[in-house]
Amino acid sequence: MTPELVVAHRAGNDLGTLRSALDLGANLVEADVHAYRGRLEVRHRKTLGPWWLWDRGELVRRTDVQLLEIRELLAAAADGDPRLLLDLKGIHPRLGARVATELTEVMPASTVTVCTQHWWMLSAFRDLPNVRLVLSAGSRRGLRRLRSRLRGRPAYGVCVHRRLLTPAIVTELRRGAEVVFTWPVDTDDALADARRLGVDAVIGKNLSVLGVA
Repeated sequence: MTPELVVAHRAGNDLGTLRSALDLGANLVEADVHAYRGRLEVRHRKTLGPWWLWDRGELVRRTDVQLLEIRELLAAAADGDPRLLLDLKGIHPRLGARVATELTEVMPASTVTVCTQHWWMLSAFRDLPNVRLVLSAGSRRGLRRLRSRLRGRPAYGVCVHRRLLTPAIVTELRRGAEVVFTWPVDTDDALADARRLGVDAVIGKNLSVLGVA
């Protein structure tokens, strides 16, 4: 089975790569959203104190990075393009509600997909009919919780790390979700594995591997 949807991983964290991924034909473009000191920042790097941002093997000063805020991102896609996927990061108690407010004010009639591993955040979007909700799991414990939850509460989508999946688990997940996403899919071998698993959507940074670029 060939995945029907291609998601450009992290491409929404920069307006240039956002536009490039949309122009190339990605089905969804992912952006990571963090709440920090009253702002909703769009970035993959995590906060390390007030002055630093970090990722694996990388440490940069905040002052050396041009940080995109969510209103700028939404404004760039405010022509009604339904291909934004907002991945809510961290555990800020008001992150979901604040993102929901921004969507209502900037893109009230546009379809947007929202994903997070902290599912309680998704309750902030339940009154927004144009928001598609995706429950994410990146650990074995998270996958167990996800399988249990779907038995009683179906969802639009689920997103599970590829190493946790088998074809049987994908079939089970699809009984409670319309779309099964997986990540990372950045190589030919990873894409072949995703096809073997039978997922509906693949998330990766190399769009040429995924047949888009």
